[in-house]
Amino acid sequence: MSDKPGDTPDDGQNPFKGTPFEQLFGAAAGGGGGAMPDLNQLFGQLQSMMQPHDGPVNWDFALDLARKTVAQSPDPTPSQRQQDAVADAMRLADHWLDATTAFPSGVTAPAAWSRAEWVVGTTDVWKVLVEPIAESSVNALSGALPEEAQAMSGPLLGIIGKAVGGMLAGQIGSGLGALASEVLSVSDIGLPLSAPGRGAILTTNLDAFAADLDVSADDVLLYVALREAAHQRLFAHVPWLRDHLIGAVTDYARGIEINAEGIQARIDEQMRGVDPTNLEAMQELMEGGMFELERSPAQEAALQRLEVALALVEGWVDDVVGQATAERMPTAAKLQEIFRRRRAAGGPAEQTFATLVGLELRPRRLRDASTLWGSLRTRQGAEARDGVWMHPDLLPTPADLDDPLGFREDASAPEALTDADFDAELQKLLDGPDDAPAPSQE
Repeated sequence: MSDKPGDTPDDGQNPFKGTPFEQLFGAAAGGGGGAMPDLNQLFGQLQSMMQPHDGPVNWDFALDLARKTVAQSPDPTPSQRQQDAVADAMRLADHWLDATTAFPSGVTAPAAWSRAEWVVGTTDVWKVLVEPIAESSVNALSGALPEEAQAMSGPLLGIIGKAVGGMLAGQIGSGLGALASEVLSVSDIGLPLSAPGRGAILTTNLDAFAADLDVSADDVLLYVALREAAHQRLFAHVPWLRDHLIGAVTDYARGIEINAEGIQARIDEQMRGVDPTNLEAMQELMEGGMFELERSPAQEAALQRLEVALALVEGWVDDVVGQATAERMPTAAKLQEIFRRRRAAGGPAEQTFATLVGLELRPRRLRDASTLWGSLRTRQGAEARDGVWMHPDLLPTPADLDDPLGFREDASAPEALTDADFDAELQKLLDGPDDAPAPSQE
């Protein structure tokens, strides 16, 4: 029997008792206790909320929601004049960068994009980044059910998976739509979101951003083009970098753990006063973070690796762009500081995306990374700085960022050899090692 007056008697038929789903499904049944709900009614409610889809995320729903979010404000297709201006700025940016890094241009198709075009143009990469998180979340939530519930409710588990996937799709769509209204270029958040060679600038966002600055619009466009072109060079000529960044996200997904008791407590609190027959209220509840998961130690470690990698990318970009503009753009120092603060703090949309999806894309240690790259370049030259990207094992660590001036402090640029020294070193190579047999004197 129930322990509380007025509760529906527990006849032992509710497989969700003691799980994160007990309160939700008990409420759906119309009772306050752990009675088994009318599954036909429950299935109908869930199916009306979440359309069938393949994989862990309903991407059709996510992208539709992202487009609707973008469409809430004007999003004109860039004009031919804007396309030409972006292409010209990208060409000039590449010309300036040629003097600051040996990495050749990585931009083969410069473009001006609308916000909607950003959503479409980055979807393939977002799928790779987000699906491991979504799949792990769905599996973890389903796995929170006790064995008897899983044995009794196979079809229900499938519905749960679809429902959670649909809820995640809503969160992802909202996050992408918000990000699309804020990013200035396709590489703005430090991840390779576009196809290789596709360097794009979102002109509507750029115009709004430049309008609030005491800098000419032309300078802002050129500075953003420099940053975009620098990102593209790095992503194009460091072949392991994409997998390194995405791998950190995948490791984050693998570390997802479920605290069933914690989720149950949150559900109990949030379900009070909610009418489960009101689909809009249920949707708002679910999208409001009812299934938000706490980070595990493995996730914290993966996020640290991602944050350090993003800081190193952004710090390198900051250094090469700073070099390229030092003698050419009087407003560069002001723009550099603006972008450092913007990237380290993250904008409102970036914070929204972090809340919804659980991923923070802010390189908080950008200044330390920029100092590290600049110090290494000063002591050893640009080739030594860029050479660190030859292999992931050579990358600076969090400890190196704690002491950016000390990274390889005992190394210095090789001294120039005189002609006589060069001839002597060459002769040593030709003679072979010291223990080689002496040539015959006969």
